[in-house]
Amino acid sequence: TSTSNAPAPLGHYSQALVHDGVVYVSGQLAIDPKTGEKMAGPIEEQTELVLKNIAAILEAAGSGMDRVLKCTVFLSDMSLFGRVNDTYARVFGDHRPARATVAVAGLPKAVDVEIEVIARKP
Repeated sequence: TSTSNAPAPLGHYSQALVHDGVVYVSGQLAIDPKTGEKMAGPIEEQTELVLKNIAAILEAAGSGMDRVLKCTVFLSDMSLFGRVNDTYARVFGDHRPARATVAVAGLPKAVDVEIEVIARKP
């Protein structure tokens, strides 16, 4: 699955794969799909763009944010957790997928947040 409404992969991988009604979305970054440039704004705006990119990929795969089963959030620094979590909670609303959040030594393009998801199709 791929869409021009989300950033093109940075390496040898797909935006998402669908298998047996499950959508596996590769880790997404705060990259503007139109320009290919990373967003340098506040972490809240970066997180919102990451989730918008995920939503576009899920839509292209015939799914949606309300069908996300599991998220993995990668942060450059765990001190960003609260701010990322607030944006994440606002975007997901009452839907509460399972989630893991980890701090990592580095992320592609030196971004501060990367999120991957697993969702189901209707």
